[in-house]
Amino acid sequence: MTTDLLTNPAHEIVDVKNTDCCIVGGGPAGAVLALLLARQGVSVILLEAHKDFDRDFRGDTIHPSVMEIMEELGLSDRLLQLPHAKMRQIRLKTTENTFTLADFSRLKTRYPYITMLPQVKFLEFITQEAQKYPSFQLVMGANVQELVEENGVIQGVRYRSGGGWHEIRAILTVGADGRHSRLRQLGDFAATETSPPMDILWFRLPRQPEDGEGGMGRFAPGHIIAMLDRGNEWQMAYVIPKGGYQQLRSQGLEALKKSVVEVVPELANRIHNLHDWSQVAFLCVESNLVQRWYRPGLLLIGDAAHIMSPVGGVGINYAIQDAVVAANVLTKPLQNHHVELRDLAKVQRLRELPTRIIQAFQTFIQKRVFAPVLADNLTFQPPVLLRLPILRDLPARLIALGVFPVHVK
Repeated sequence: MTTDLLTNPAHEIVDVKNTDCCIVGGGPAGAVLALLLARQGVSVILLEAHKDFDRDFRGDTIHPSVMEIMEELGLSDRLLQLPHAKMRQIRLKTTENTFTLADFSRLKTRYPYITMLPQVKFLEFITQEAQKYPSFQLVMGANVQELVEENGVIQGVRYRSGGGWHEIRAILTVGADGRHSRLRQLGDFAATETSPPMDILWFRLPRQPEDGEGGMGRFAPGHIIAMLDRGNEWQMAYVIPKGGYQQLRSQGLEALKKSVVEVVPELANRIHNLHDWSQVAFLCVESNLVQRWYRPGLLLIGDAAHIMSPVGGVGINYAIQDAVVAANVLTKPLQNHHVELRDLAKVQRLRELPTRIIQAFQTFIQKRVFAPVLADNLTFQPPVLLRLPILRDLPARLIALGVFPVHVK
């Protein structure tokens, strides 16, 4: 857009609000960043495009790294009062043996497990906490359409809500609006793509008491299924080769159900609960990294800056770590009403290396573990590196805590 159009919009603006920080995207990164800034008296407006937080098949894993952050905020005990399950290990089972990919109980932390908590409950909890601070405002149903730019600096956004156009002027605008980030698109950010060799079908089946708890990966020649404990349900991840969805769909739902039972025979007595394709959600697995996370007045964090593969379920936790680092770096500049480009560059500098490391780990697992099983109908064999005693805790640490610890200042 031209500067003239940005300063003189073609739309009739219902109202204009001013704030220190406008955060676009009410997911984990945006919600936690808003809370952290509001606690320090920074005025912040959080915009969420949907009218509620309840979306199906979102990541529901809260890792020890996030629980430690919640403890630093004095929120961990209350968060754990919400209904949840605990995953202490990630095990991979084949027709021949069982292999432990990650044993979180061995980690030195007060939270040696992954907390399985519906994301909707987590987001409601965080935003309710943020609403205790007068400098915080949450706007649901805010569909951001435009950036406000003047003299090369982003000054805020325009969004549609309730049939009208609204404008927010901000010292800093943060894009935390996920893998399909509108702000990434509007800001013309370039990303480096990788090519994960898989896609995923999500669906749910009843969980029975004798099933055990935690997380389990099932491997059979040509097939991979992950099972995540959701209390009275299993959240099933049926892994397929990249681009294979239409072929699978053409074979019919019964073929999918038969395949699931072949890999996990104990589900035979409940597979009938899957009776329509509308119960199945398709995830096109992506992984990328934005080359530069910022422009004057604008910063990207979370999936908007780096889309993670679902391997290890680390996306939420790295997004929240982004939020904590951003708050640590930017609170004082925002309190002083002046954010410089070097402040935004510092956020990327502190977060880019751990992001690259975890994405490299995910790529290793995808290429060395998943791809051979899916493509060549091979029996799963754990990579030699992961069978070495000295390295047995590395996957657990990377998944649970991240590369470097992040703490709230």
